Amino acid sequence: MVRPFSTSSAASAAAMAGGNADYIAAIQRSRKMLNKRALVAGFASAVPVPGLDWAVDAALLSRLLPQINAEFGLSAQQLDQLDPSKREKVQKAIALTGTVLVGKFITKDLVLKAAKLIGVRLSAAQAAKFVPLAGQAVSAMVGYAAIRYLGEQHIKDCVRVAQQAQLALPAPALR
Repeated sequence: MVRPFSTSSAASAAAMAGGNADYIAAIQRSRKMLNKRALVAGFASAVPVPGLDWAVDAALLSRLLPQINAEFGLSAQQLDQLDPSKREKVQKAIALTGTVLVGKFITKDLVLKAAKLIGVRLSAAQAAKFVPLAGQAVSAMVGYAAIRYLGEQHIKDCVRVAQQAQLALPAPALR
């Protein structure tokens, strides 16, 4: 079975960075993007329209995950520009990490597969949103938390891959 995100470590991405200032800066930029997208997902989850939150989640993640990849020099375009030996090192690190969302062109199909990890969240949020006010609030919180979880796991995977491949992160202006 292919795992969209590795779940082997509970350590935070910042702790995994081991004090590396470039990694910490990339994590902070990634989290800033993640927080904004998670808020949008939370609001979309509160709207009592069946399927809207799924569509919004897929659209948000299909844009967010490539941006996070780029922060760590792991977008498909950035990897294509690496010399072959470095690219091979990155591909081995990706395989060791077990993620399918690093270094790839992110499609909505891949995003939906990743969302299956939190399928219970989606079912609970769908059911809760039809309870006036309280249900919509619960649905919004669950929607926010789910996107945050997926994003945090992706950031951790990017840190792991970049570290294992000994990849120099791109300058923020060059992303």
